Amino acid sequence: MILPVRRLTAVCVLGAALVGCGGTERPQPRPARPGPSAVDPRAPTLAQGPEGLTPVFTNGPRTQGRTVALTFDADMTADQGPRAAAGERFDNPSLIATLRSLQVPATVFMTGRWAEEYPIQARSIGRDPLFEVANHSYSHYAFTPDCYGLPTVAEDRMRADVERAYAAFRRAGVPDPKPYFRFPGGCYDRRALRALGGAGLTAVQWDVVSGDAFATDADAVARDVLDGVRPGSVVVLHCTRSAAPTTERAVRVIVPELRRQGYRFVKVSELIGAAHAAQPHTDTALRP
Repeated sequence: MILPVRRLTAVCVLGAALVGCGGTERPQPRPARPGPSAVDPRAPTLAQGPEGLTPVFTNGPRTQGRTVALTFDADMTADQGPRAAAGERFDNPSLIATLRSLQVPATVFMTGRWAEEYPIQARSIGRDPLFEVANHSYSHYAFTPDCYGLPTVAEDRMRADVERAYAAFRRAGVPDPKPYFRFPGGCYDRRALRALGGAGLTAVQWDVVSGDAFATDADAVARDVLDGVRPGSVVVLHCTRSAAPTTERAVRVIVPELRRQGYRFVKVSELIGAAHAAQPHTDTALRP
């Protein structure tokens, strides 16, 4: 769950709430590219960074046309099962239906726990050529201390948590998830990048925060996105009804306006492919 800077005052409260709640498979990846099993071997990735650190991608090239990637975090924390059983909805079918009706390509960063809770939806998203599924960890526990109050994953369990999410995708019937990983809360450090080094992953951050987490004003969310988007931008939004109830309405404003401005919606894989081709002239630096 990502919150805009201006709402950091409320992070402790929201973080505490989070803690309280807490097919046919394709061939395996090519041996030349180590990584989690059953990921798409054709997906472009960035080269591993110095000292074996996982590369971090924030946005695509700024000078190759007006492209923008909308990304949606399908969050569910490992210990939120009782809340789901009690009726809380961590999915957002109306948002996915809107993206389909508007024909908007998108990348969904899914937790393994979300895929277990909503396997039919996970499979449907994964098999729709309009979308691509990427990894948001299994547990949605933090990979650094002090990350919005989330529990933390031990360093020696970080890679296993990522692998467990891919295993959950396979069980749900998601074909060819991408070798892209988004840190829960967007929190990472060199220790986390080193722990995932050699896994063949590209960590995907963003350069536009939508502010949709716990937002009640869809127009404000839309304004945040429209004010922030530049060519090659990656926008972070959420696909979680209970924690981001205004996202679908905001998307109905964002999409036509960006198209009016000449933007073309793409998946993250297209931006990474363009960045890979343009290296070293893109904003794909490792962040400490």
